[in-house]
Amino acid sequence: MTTVTAASIAQDMQTTSSSSNKLSQDFDDFLNLLTTQLQNQDPLSPMDSTEFTNQLVSFSQVEQQINMNGKLEDMLSLQLSGMSTVALAYVGMDVNFVGNVSHYNGTDPIEIDYVLSSNATKSNLRIVDADGITVRTVEAGKTSGLHSFEWDGKDDYGQTLPVGNYTVNVDSLDADGAAIKVSTSVPARVTGIASENGIIQLLLEGDRIIPVGSVISAEKATT
Repeated sequence: MTTVTAASIAQDMQTTSSSSNKLSQDFDDFLNLLTTQLQNQDPLSPMDSTEFTNQLVSFSQVEQQINMNGKLEDMLSLQLSGMSTVALAYVGMDVNFVGNVSHYNGTDPIEIDYVLSSNATKSNLRIVDADGITVRTVEAGKTSGLHSFEWDGKDDYGQTLPVGNYTVNVDSLDADGAAIKVSTSVPARVTGIASENGIIQLLLEGDRIIPVGSVISAEKATT
């Protein structure tokens, strides 16, 4: 499936406009040529009109295709506008999204959700700082399904960590020592929207950016 973006829509609209202008010019040239030939033909031996008829039909088919493309692009533009409106509605809200980079504001604990695809014999949840250093390790759930962990912003020694972005990693192994697929989701507050390469994105506290489609839930911010 092709991703619809503002950049692709703009490019397609420019292509359609260019094609329409080219067709119009070619059609004018064709009519001028046809008129000239008809004016100068021998009345006793008129030219065969079959080729002209075929060309007229071809011009008509191409024009219909260009018009159809233009209508489709209008629909895509409306769709993209609707996506921007939906994204704008998230600004100022607290969301939970699929991802593993959380932002600690220095005071509020962070609710981390994770889902194990199957049962594990060993499972640890690690909090990693911006330098790639593991600052907190706890035993994670081992049964398949949804689990939650509330991180209080402290390291393994009980010290409160500084404000910043922290990565959540869940390392789970099955009975054969093979890694189990784990998906994580973390909370964030939406501060704005942006268009990155023509794709509508949400801006989050902590200088993070995520696609709108990664949001799982949203609620009005309480503070």
